[in-house]
Amino acid sequence: MSSRTIPLMAALFVWGVLASPPVRLAMESIMVTHALQIGLLAGIGGLLARSMGPVRAGKLWGCNRYGITGTVLAFLTLAFWLLPVSLDRALDHWSWEVGKFLSLPLLLGLPLARSWSRLSPIARGVLWANAIPMAVVMGWLYREAPVRLCNNYLSDDQQLLGLALWMLAALIAGYWAVRAFIGFQPADSGQ
Repeated sequence: MSSRTIPLMAALFVWGVLASPPVRLAMESIMVTHALQIGLLAGIGGLLARSMGPVRAGKLWGCNRYGITGTVLAFLTLAFWLLPVSLDRALDHWSWEVGKFLSLPLLLGLPLARSWSRLSPIARGVLWANAIPMAVVMGWLYREAPVRLCNNYLSDDQQLLGLALWMLAALIAGYWAVRAFIGFQPADSGQ
């Protein structure tokens, strides 16, 4: 099996498992696991990108030379699916559910994975630095909103998602703090 076939088969397998009715219904029954499902679907797009091989300048679209266009497409897709009304519609209408299962891997995960290496280190740092306050603000919004934002979930689910977003922000901040203070140790070259 080639190195490109394994990620493709893994992506198709995970996609099939997530789309199977028992797993899909279980994940969509709680707001936190529904958010986790969004991340897993985006990860499928990352696996699909790995199956396409390395990103080469000659193979890049002219409009995505520096990775900006693919990254913007990915974040617009993410912003759309983070709207509470989108989650509600995906639960209420099968066409929205199909759209979610297609758009998250193909319009979020795949373009982001193909574009990430083309972004400058400063642009990647800005995106990571923006993820922390965005998760904190979204967590605060879900915890402090006086009404339910998603009609298909209880307010307890909403508050639990807010707490999970705060924990995600703390994990990202902790990772980058450790990385900033410890840094990378160069590999021993045997000299």
